[in-house]
Amino acid sequence: MKNHLAIGVDIGGSHIATALVNIKNLSIIPNSMYSVKVDNKVSKDEIIKNWCSAINRTINAVSLEGEIKIGFAMPGPFQYKTGLAMFKGNDKYEKLFNVSIPKELKKHLKYPDLDFRFLNDATSFGVGVASIGKARNYDRIIAVTLGTGFGSAFINKGVPQVNAVGVPNGGCLWDKPYKEGIGDDYFSTRWCIKRYHELTGVQVGGVRDIAEFDDQNSRTVFYEFGANMAEFMIPFVKNYRPDLIIL
Repeated sequence: MKNHLAIGVDIGGSHIATALVNIKNLSIIPNSMYSVKVDNKVSKDEIIKNWCSAINRTINAVSLEGEIKIGFAMPGPFQYKTGLAMFKGNDKYEKLFNVSIPKELKKHLKYPDLDFRFLNDATSFGVGVASIGKARNYDRIIAVTLGTGFGSAFINKGVPQVNAVGVPNGGCLWDKPYKEGIGDDYFSTRWCIKRYHELTGVQVGGVRDIAEFDDQNSRTVFYEFGANMAEFMIPFVKNYRPDLIIL
């Protein structure tokens, strides 16, 4: 049984979530899921320790032994084959720039035999939702993730597309030009905070704060966000012609 187990790790801009997965039937093992809040602006060591605290709890939940397989859904920019973080200029985890994540994790995960795999977080979401989620009955999918950053994946029959016809370079949208910058500048938490401040002079901590104000200014922020996203996405949708778009 334990040969069929792997740890899945989702790295977000403000959290880490971990769970033990049976990779034979793609089910989550009960009582193995943990989530820890992470401040992405703190030091390298603090970030790594927070990540490891969640991973260690999942490992200990079932007393894993032997080789421990850990798969990471990791935001970019990141060198997914080597595990080298390249976060720079995207307002999160910048203290990890040019840091080997496997090397740092091994300092705090007290297990001798660790096998790390890394995949883009939006791609992981796209593959997951196409395999066991509500997109499993569709072939051509565009998956979009919205949060601290702006992620995307172009999926065809469960397989991520990075250089297929109709697919933008790398299957990425965050780095594609839009207005006075790139997609990530407009479809991320920081745009919402910036725009609300422009309208009101009020500095908020996140998108939830804007939603909870529930006033004309907050509605303006969300309307503009949606209108911008439609304008940005339409050319990519026309090129790829997906059966489903999932956010």
